[in-house]
Amino acid sequence: MKPADSPFQQLVRRLRQMEIRILKAVDAQLQGNFHSVFKGTGLEVDEVRLYQYGDEVRAIDWAVSSKGHGTFVKTYKEEREQQVLLLLDVSASQQVGAAGRRKLDMGRDICGVLALAAARQDAQLGLLAFSDQKELYLPSGKGNHHAYSLIKRLYELEPQHRQTAVAAGIKQALGLLKRRSIVLLISDFIDADYERELTMLARKHDLVVLQLLDQREQEFPPLGIIPLHDQESGRTVWTNTSSEAFRARYRATYEQNRAQIGQVCRRHRTEFLSISTADDFVPQLVNLFRRRNQRGGRG
Repeated sequence: MKPADSPFQQLVRRLRQMEIRILKAVDAQLQGNFHSVFKGTGLEVDEVRLYQYGDEVRAIDWAVSSKGHGTFVKTYKEEREQQVLLLLDVSASQQVGAAGRRKLDMGRDICGVLALAAARQDAQLGLLAFSDQKELYLPSGKGNHHAYSLIKRLYELEPQHRQTAVAAGIKQALGLLKRRSIVLLISDFIDADYERELTMLARKHDLVVLQLLDQREQEFPPLGIIPLHDQESGRTVWTNTSSEAFRARYRATYEQNRAQIGQVCRRHRTEFLSISTADDFVPQLVNLFRRRNQRGGRG
């Protein structure tokens, strides 16, 4: 009798099935021209040339152009070996969601699928999981052994701190990355004062932002006066959840948080995707990678 698969083997099989769905779907949509999940703009500056109609403004080399001999843009050559960093928020607010469908579960699944995809495509991939502290850092590596090790460490991780500090997580990433890389930043962005750091990350690296949302954060059920526990501060406050003032304030906070990161990304022309825990994230990732390949990277 064949022994039952271990929980880890079952996990890897589930992630592998998601990865195959992504690769097949993107390949079909691009009619066989799909090169890489991690295709980006050329990551290494090759030379500069005079600006031509249709060139992207963000490609302008302002330092060279300021010398007064015309407007110049940077051209790039694509490095043979892509370097990718998964930057994952594992703070307490990520615990929101139904059992097995929390924001943290979805974030782990996305990282797991991308780790397997990176191994298949021979890309260098690392992981930094953060709260308001560094919770787990795995340096870049490639191959199946590295991918399986990353998945195992990530799913075994028990974060030691509860609060969120997106800015601090980005600063840690900036300090770790020695050359231009593809960075996938995954968080619910229930935080403030991170725009400066996110701007720096977007300027220095090829950034993709994934925002994780849960439906129960949008509309709190009217349960009367109950004790509400803040996951991150640890405080419990008695609150009338049926009052219209509370419900309006709750909805406004949710919508403001949801809109803020999208606006920041649009300002910096950074790829952005908002994903609900109630949805299947695979088709949404498929569309994201399809857009990136069609645009040749950042868009």
